[in-house]
Amino acid sequence: MIVIMTSHAPRSSVDNVVKQIEAAGCKAHLSEGQFRTIIGCVGEEGSIDPDHLASLTDVEKVQPIMKPYKLASREFHPADSVVEVGGGSVPVVKIGGAHAVCIAGPCTVEDREMLDIISQHVKQGGATILRGGAFKPRTSPYSFQGHGEDALRWLRAKGDELQMPVITEVMDTRQVAMIEKYTDMFQLGARNMQNFDLLKEIGKTRKPVLIKRGLAATVKDWLLSAEYVLSQGNRGVVLCERGIKTFEDSIRYTLDITSVAVVKTWSHLPIVIDPSHAAGRRDWVGSIALAGMAAGADGVMIEVHHEPAIAKCDGPQALLPKTFDDLMSKLRVVAGLWGKAF
Repeated sequence: MIVIMTSHAPRSSVDNVVKQIEAAGCKAHLSEGQFRTIIGCVGEEGSIDPDHLASLTDVEKVQPIMKPYKLASREFHPADSVVEVGGGSVPVVKIGGAHAVCIAGPCTVEDREMLDIISQHVKQGGATILRGGAFKPRTSPYSFQGHGEDALRWLRAKGDELQMPVITEVMDTRQVAMIEKYTDMFQLGARNMQNFDLLKEIGKTRKPVLIKRGLAATVKDWLLSAEYVLSQGNRGVVLCERGIKTFEDSIRYTLDITSVAVVKTWSHLPIVIDPSHAAGRRDWVGSIALAGMAAGADGVMIEVHHEPAIAKCDGPQALLPKTFDDLMSKLRVVAGLWGKAF
C-alpha cells in the first residue's frame, strides 16, 4: 500500500508514518515530489491497519497498490524518474524526463588502443556514457570472455580522460564489489535479469543499474526484477529493451517497441533501447533505434567499432563511427519531438 501525505506535510508527520510502518515490520520507501510525499509500504501488509495509518496527522489517503511491482509503479511515483549517472571524477548525466541519453562504445574492451580510438569517436558523435564489457557472457565457453579487472582499469581511465561516466556488465555477485570501484553504472544483462541474488546485491549499492529485458521475459517480469533492486534502497534503475525471442527468424531478436509504451504507462522508470543486439547486423540498427525513440524511449545503447571485421565480439552489429554520427543527428530530431535532448 501507499500512504499519500497532504500537500506540504511537515517532516515530523512523515517521520511518524515511517515509524508506524517500520514498527509493524515493514519497510517504508519515500517518494518526495515538489508538493507532497508518498510513502510506499513494502513487506507483509497484513500486519498494518490501513485505518490506523489514515488517522495519523497529515495523512491524506491510504491506497492499496494492486500491482506486484509496488516501488516501480506509477502509483508509488507518479512523475517520471530521472536517474543520475556519474559525479565525482566525471560530470553527471541524467536519464529520463527531458533528458535523453546515448550510451555507446565497443561490445567488449579488447585492448587499450581500440578503446582509445572508439571512445574518442563516440564522444565526438554525441555519446554521453561510455560502454565497454570487461566480463562477457558468451554462449560458447571458448569465445573471448573479456579482460576482467584490467579492462575495468582501462575503461575507468578513459572515462575520466574524456569526462564521460562509464557502464559495464556485472555477471556474478562476487564481481559487484570489484566492479563498483571502477564503474559509474552497472549493466545487468538479459541472461541475468532474473538472477535475484545479483539483483539484491546490486540494490545494496548506490550505483545506478541498467537492467536489460530477458530473452523470454514479460514486461511484468522485467518490472519485478527492477523491484528487487528498488526494494534494497537503490533508486537508480533504468530499463533497457534489447529484443526478445519470437518465432521470427529474419532478425536476431525482435525489439519490442510496444514495451516502451507499456513501461511508460505502468512505471516511472526510464527506459532505453538497445538496437544493436536486436538487429544483429549494422544495416538495421539505425531504423530500429529511430523507431524506439519515436515510441518515447529515453535513449539508446549502441555498439560502435572502427574495425568491426576484426572485433572479438559482435562485430557484425557494430556501427562504424561515420554511421554512428549520422544516426545521432537523426536521433536528436526524433528525441526533440518528445521534448527530450541528448
